[in-house]
Amino acid sequence: MIGYVTLGTNDVARAARFYDELLALIGAKRWMEHDRGVAWTVAPDRPGLGVMQPFDRKPATAGNGTMIALVVDSPALVDALYAKALALGGTDEGPAGPRGKGFYAAYFRDLDGNKLNAFCMTAGG
Repeated sequence: MIGYVTLGTNDVARAARFYDELLALIGAKRWMEHDRGVAWTVAPDRPGLGVMQPFDRKPATAGNGTMIALVVDSPALVDALYAKALALGGTDEGPAGPRGKGFYAAYFRDLDGNKLNAFCMTAGG
């Protein structure tokens, strides 16, 4: 259903470096880029994630209550994404671990304060 999602940034180069390293863990590569933003995907026919300067040229701010969820195939990859995000300067919003029956997740914010979640479904869900 979702084709792509964009997150606002005030520093495209800094955000791109963060997501280049973070999303490489799940095999995503740059799919589109221009002077105001960059987007990644794991395949052209799969959803993408982008960081962009706002179209209205006003400062980007993190949306309160907005969160982007990255689905992966194992708790180990959830752990790796969470650790990588923090190592790249992201901030903790909830460490990796079980979050109810069959749902394993970690929560963090990127360098612009956008909230993300890495999750996988596990046995017993």
